[in-house]
Amino acid sequence: MKKISIALLLFISLTLMAQSQINNSIEITVDANKVTHQMKGGIGASWHALIHDIPLENDKYDYPVRHINPRGSAYAGNPPISDTAAWNQLYHHAKWLGLDFVRVEIDMRMYEPEKNVFDWKNDEMQALYRILDWCETNHADVFLQQMWGHVAWNAHTGVHPLLSSPKSVDDFANGIATLLKYLTETRKYTCIKYFCMVNEPPGGPWGYWWSAGSQVGPSITDAWKKLNETFNKQGIKIPLSGPDWVSLPPCEPEKMNFEKYLGSFDIHSYFGLYNKNNGEKIIGDWVAFAKSKNKPFFISEIGNMDLGWGTDNSGPKSFNSSLSNASDVAMGMNLGVDGFNRWSFTNRGDMDGQWQLVKTYDLKTKTYTKEVTIENEAYYGFAMLTRFMGKYASVLDLKTVQNLDGLVMTAYKNRDGHISILMVNNRQEPINVTIAIDNEDKNHTFHFYQVTEALLKSELFQLNPVKSYKNSGKLKNINLPAESISILTTNGLKNVDVGVIE
Repeated sequence: MKKISIALLLFISLTLMAQSQINNSIEITVDANKVTHQMKGGIGASWHALIHDIPLENDKYDYPVRHINPRGSAYAGNPPISDTAAWNQLYHHAKWLGLDFVRVEIDMRMYEPEKNVFDWKNDEMQALYRILDWCETNHADVFLQQMWGHVAWNAHTGVHPLLSSPKSVDDFANGIATLLKYLTETRKYTCIKYFCMVNEPPGGPWGYWWSAGSQVGPSITDAWKKLNETFNKQGIKIPLSGPDWVSLPPCEPEKMNFEKYLGSFDIHSYFGLYNKNNGEKIIGDWVAFAKSKNKPFFISEIGNMDLGWGTDNSGPKSFNSSLSNASDVAMGMNLGVDGFNRWSFTNRGDMDGQWQLVKTYDLKTKTYTKEVTIENEAYYGFAMLTRFMGKYASVLDLKTVQNLDGLVMTAYKNRDGHISILMVNNRQEPINVTIAIDNEDKNHTFHFYQVTEALLKSELFQLNPVKSYKNSGKLKNINLPAESISILTTNGLKNVDVGVIE
């Protein structure tokens, strides 16, 4: 009996192991000629030009700012303007990552501190020019974002200027138009592709930076209407984007009587898309609505605060955050999202969490660093999304008869013909993948790149191919370790190469 029991146990064990291998294996087919969606943007990260911390002086206002840090971390992440060497390092990292859809943040105070008084020479405007210069030189598209007005001259009585909607939408629109004419006509920037007039106004699950307090002022629709009219009158061709609601707001067309004034739609998500029960539906609804209006749809800020945030919380730069962002981007691409923007490229890291991809600030000494260094888990995790994808990539048809919870995949083709397949394994066990690539040259070589938390703990890590496959009809035995981000691509970039933007 004892021998029978041991034999039986061994049989059961081997059966379970075999079953586990079957359960964790998947075959997928990618059609290189079947495009499901061509993106109107790309993937990038927020890069703010704002520099100064400003006293709140709440005692002056009936409707004061109630947060300790009401601007979040939308300022103070870049090296000092005088440190040209550090800025050049920053440029290198942006190029290595291949950031091609950059959300650049400003406020009205930095260019029009007083009514009809424009300042084009201050240090924040100099920071803006540096960012736009890099985007122009490298052909990255800019989503220019005015975060808030923050000007007392156009704020409602008793409302803190940081929170106030404009008292005069005519002055508001004229100021923005003057800025854009200066940037596009005087400084000749062609990289600015969209303009958003306010960050996260009320309308979604919550909103903050657009209030008249207890007064009745112009509505946000009035402002979009006036801005649209002013742009048309002055020949400004940059489309307006909105509503910029947060966080993962449902698509409710009945709230958007302003949509006819917009050239694109954008929202923010800070609690993950893939791991939310309704995330896929919400994004699908927004994509469908945008398509019905023949306009692009962007997720213009993406992150996951469920993994930590606030002060110097390290959650936003963790590998778990990279997994979440990669899963969200892959799912969003499959649904038809046109572009994504991670919060954020530079960040001081001591305001609302450590969101930075690169480190420019020392938290212990509270000083800027002379060397711009990388945050391995955030930097390389995000590189898997940005480094191989050029702007306006085409999402390809990807099919499988199986469904493994925790595995998120997408495939895309750049305009130069390079094909990539992004695979994110959120599971606690490895997955074995077989990929058939239809309508693709059998002689092409696919290069395999992979990151895990353990790999990125090493300061010596470099993002080089770990394996190569000849396309012989099926690419077999592709191993995705537990909790990993992998990409299979015809673009064999070495670590010394810069990323793809065009």
